[in-house]
Amino acid sequence: MSAPLRTDEANRATAAGAESRIAAGGAGKHAVARQNGRWSAYTHLLLARTKEMQREPEVIFWVFLFPLLLAFGLGIAFRSRPASTPSVAIAAGPGANTVLQMAQRPPQSLRAQIVPEAEALNGFRLGRYDLVIIPDNSGPGSGGGIEYRYDPARPESVLARAQADDVLQSAAGRANPLPTSAQASSEPGARYIDFLIPGLLGMNLMNSGMWGVGFALVDYRQRKLLKRYVATPMRRSDFLLALTSSRLVLMIIELALLLGFGIFVFHMRVAGSWLGIVLLGALGAAAFAGLGLLTASRAQKIETVSGLINLVMMPMWVFSGVFFSYERFPAVVHPLIRALPLTVLNDALRATILEGAPLAAQAGRLAVLVIWTAVSFLLALSWFRWT
Repeated sequence: MSAPLRTDEANRATAAGAESRIAAGGAGKHAVARQNGRWSAYTHLLLARTKEMQREPEVIFWVFLFPLLLAFGLGIAFRSRPASTPSVAIAAGPGANTVLQMAQRPPQSLRAQIVPEAEALNGFRLGRYDLVIIPDNSGPGSGGGIEYRYDPARPESVLARAQADDVLQSAAGRANPLPTSAQASSEPGARYIDFLIPGLLGMNLMNSGMWGVGFALVDYRQRKLLKRYVATPMRRSDFLLALTSSRLVLMIIELALLLGFGIFVFHMRVAGSWLGIVLLGALGAAAFAGLGLLTASRAQKIETVSGLINLVMMPMWVFSGVFFSYERFPAVVHPLIRALPLTVLNDALRATILEGAPLAAQAGRLAVLVIWTAVSFLLALSWFRWT
């Protein structure tokens, strides 16, 4: 009887142990389920992408240092300074000395010299002179006139012609019937550097979004990492969304560095809300990250995606008003230019930073950026392939 009893006790102990292991396994599964929730894959991918960017030293230069160097160089080149004196060539011949004396008469004098006519015209063609003055055979002192050779497509040549004509006419005895006065405006908010900083900020968000996402995605594909991802229980949308969101981390640093540089170095004034600027930057970064995903969704090689990214970015570099206003282009293309995401972002940033416009007053621009973000991400999600 003792042996059967021990056998029954052993069976009961084994059954109890099995039940405890099953219960423990179920609890472990619940713990894993709680740990690996709906957004677990997205969170891990975002953290991994952030660590990868920290190990890429070129990111530090192109994303952070290059915009600062560009802003510093352009800010120094277009800093507030006295108006430059135009360089004028006077063609040698009768009356040239008289024109030279008139041009150098105070209070407004020109930087002029007498050179042979062929040399003057050749120097003007090569950009050494802003204007060429050719006296006629009789010379201005004998009742003759002068001829201006200038290039209407060169602003400095147009200004040189206007200034030279004013100086020579005054020296010839012209009286101004209307008294006038002029005052230079170089206050913060009305300078070229104030116009430039928001444009550089938008351009940098475009560059980092498209290159950072598009280049990384094709690099994953070339290194066969996407084949490993496809074997994991991960949603395609989580993977693409993590790549897109990784640019938002850098966006905060980009905003702080570039705007801080403008404030401390060039005494730039920020009239709008910092929260509004951050929200605009986040929306712009998301839009260009979505475009980066779209351009790289099927590209197999780095050379291919580089060409596609440059093809998308080049029109915005030229037309979107980074370095000069797009109002200089013909009015017929303005609607197309205003539909570009970089144009919308630059206009919104300038309105907020320079004019203090609230986000509620820019609902149309925000809607355009949201449309670009949603459409590019949805198309990338449908066209994307792992291999």
